Amino acid sequence: MENTTSKEVVWHAHGVSREDRSRQKSQKPCLLWFTGLSGAGKSTVANALDCALFEQGKHTFLLDGDNVRHGLNKDLGFSDADRVENIRRIGEASKLFSDAGLIVLSAFISPFISDRQMVRSLFTAGEFIEIFVSTPIDVCEQRDPKGLYKKARAGKIKYFTGIDSDYEEPVNPDIILDTSKHSVDECVEELIELLKARKII
Repeated sequence: MENTTSKEVVWHAHGVSREDRSRQKSQKPCLLWFTGLSGAGKSTVANALDCALFEQGKHTFLLDGDNVRHGLNKDLGFSDADRVENIRRIGEASKLFSDAGLIVLSAFISPFISDRQMVRSLFTAGEFIEIFVSTPIDVCEQRDPKGLYKKARAGKIKYFTGIDSDYEEPVNPDIILDTSKHSVDECVEELIELLKARKII
């Protein structure tokens, strides 16, 4: 998308800094980026982690692919170009939430390495945590909670990731989860240990 920002638009510095908000909340703001195929368990694990962190008194916000397409991105389809714009907007929204001192959880297929790298570039080192939910496609297709794989196989949905649109696996994710081998609770436990090790919480 063309950058239409003119030189008359100037960044405004606020009196309350990102660091101030982080200290107030006794946590380090970051973005937990869940990526993987449809049906892999991204939203399920992200939601369970969000609940667990909330119970611990942490300040979080969860952005989910379907929910965002009901509002912010309801004008976008599923072509490659629209997928890129979808992730760009989510990255920018996630950055704003993290600037507010929050731990942001984003659950999106986000199939392209370049798009995930673009979002990573918005954050300082260590604040973008890539979580690859690597559940095999045959398991995802067996689950098919929304019936999307069945529709894609029948040609009723085009540009469906894993069927007629590529998914580029993360090269060096911060953590890999496979929900066909581990329960949601086990995945959440692993993620909390990672956040503690990174001194996020």
